[in-house]
Amino acid sequence: MPIWFTPVTTEHLNRFSEKTMVQHIGIVFTEVGDTYLKAKMPVDERTIQPAGLLHGGASLVLAETLGSVAAYLCLDPKSKTCVGLEINANHIRSVSSGFVYGHVNPIHIGNSTHIWEIRITDENDQLVCVSRITMAVLDKK
Repeated sequence: MPIWFTPVTTEHLNRFSEKTMVQHIGIVFTEVGDTYLKAKMPVDERTIQPAGLLHGGASLVLAETLGSVAAYLCLDPKSKTCVGLEINANHIRSVSSGFVYGHVNPIHIGNSTHIWEIRITDENDQLVCVSRITMAVLDKK
């Protein structure tokens, strides 16, 4: 059974991301499952560090994008919103070209907090980064 408050498509998520950092660095939502989202991000001049490797901060942008969007999609947007409280990441493998792929799954969906795990893999499905984000759920004013 889907955890999303209302049905959503990748087309909607990609349109929602227009003219934001998400679009600027090339993140594209690729799949919406019942309890997860997937997106891909290029490893190119927008996302590498001076040594030519995927920048850890870019991995965190992908992770935060997936976790924040997933949390928001679980809420009634008329009465609730969410903001990031904490994010962490372990960078496991370097990547110098191609794409990386993020997959977000819930760990905890509560009334006041959500915790989400994001796994980022390379084109060979090898783990590049694992991240966890904690989101605060707030009443809209």
